Amino acid sequence: MIPSVLPTYNRAPLTFVKGEGAWLIEADGRRFLDLGAGIAVNALGHAHPALIEALSEQAHALWHTSNLYRIPQQEALADALVEATFADTVFFTNSGTESCELAVKMARKYWYEEGQADRTEIVAFTGSFHGRSSAGIAAAGSEKMTKGFGPLLPGFTHLEFGDHDALKAAVTDKTAAVLIEPVQGEGGIRPVPDHCLKGLRELCDETGALLIFDEVQCGMGRTGRLFAHEWAGIAPDIMMVAKGIGGGFPLGAVLASEKAASGMTAGTHGSTYGGNPLGCAVGLKVMEVMTAPGFLDGVSRRAAHLRQRLEGLVAEHPEVFTEVRGSGLMLGLVCKATNTDVMKAGYEAEILTVPAGDNVLRLLPPLTITEEEIGEAVSRLGRAASAVAA
Repeated sequence: MIPSVLPTYNRAPLTFVKGEGAWLIEADGRRFLDLGAGIAVNALGHAHPALIEALSEQAHALWHTSNLYRIPQQEALADALVEATFADTVFFTNSGTESCELAVKMARKYWYEEGQADRTEIVAFTGSFHGRSSAGIAAAGSEKMTKGFGPLLPGFTHLEFGDHDALKAAVTDKTAAVLIEPVQGEGGIRPVPDHCLKGLRELCDETGALLIFDEVQCGMGRTGRLFAHEWAGIAPDIMMVAKGIGGGFPLGAVLASEKAASGMTAGTHGSTYGGNPLGCAVGLKVMEVMTAPGFLDGVSRRAAHLRQRLEGLVAEHPEVFTEVRGSGLMLGLVCKATNTDVMKAGYEAEILTVPAGDNVLRLLPPLTITEEEIGEAVSRLGRAASAVAA
């Protein structure tokens, strides 16, 4: 008999009832160090007091009106994002998947309005993840994502990650956009080098193709900058955002330049819940915390400390791990043992991690994790590694 909750998840035998910063408390009272943060969602940790205050205050005032009317919280958050980024305009969604849908629509609509209706192709990359909607799985293209869900949305070209020659050949006068994660998350914590992002920007400028960055996982302070592409000193035309922007409240966004968004006029897209007062009140507080002086510098310091400690962990357990890779507090332990075995051993050591492609164990702790907690986390990872080795 099928369960009342559709059985699409392989859930761990854990039930958490409370969160405090970088910690999750199990129903039986055990305290787990959370290096997953809800897959990079709880960017400010669990039960951050500023977010609780923002949500509670808004909940006592107004939850929902729909986008038939102006929403002051939405406008304030859009203003904050525009001020802090390349973007001229913002559309709010409820998830990264919805952000992908709009990014694809926006790129194709731009060229349609430019009189090039046949310029619809979108170049994407192996190992990518852009959500589980029709556009998202078509963009990723992997058998794991697409098997059984055909016919797929057409118009996507898939290139091997890092194949520069193939990229140059693939971008033609039929290419609407190039879609890429500055740091692949699900694909195994694979950063795109800064010089490659710069080269990609130059290629798009030369050919006219729009450049779409998926910063759903690597954005919102995760790498030590507000968005990962900032390290390369370039900007996209369209950017997908979600996860950390709501600090745990379902919220996403598409940021765009005025040019890229020019085709999206009244009636071309919409959302019932997107940009609701509750979500935007929390998102605005997240932005205030992250853009406060010194916050991102602190993320970078803690990231350097964590990486140093992880390098030591790899050296101590060469039979389990081979290397550390990633950027900021978006790190991956490349495993010699099976990554899910290490993850499950972590449950006994009361530490939570997230598996990824390429046999990688993802570490995505809250950006507010302390150095003391980092030390405890590495100690618990060490215990998990010893259990796997044994």
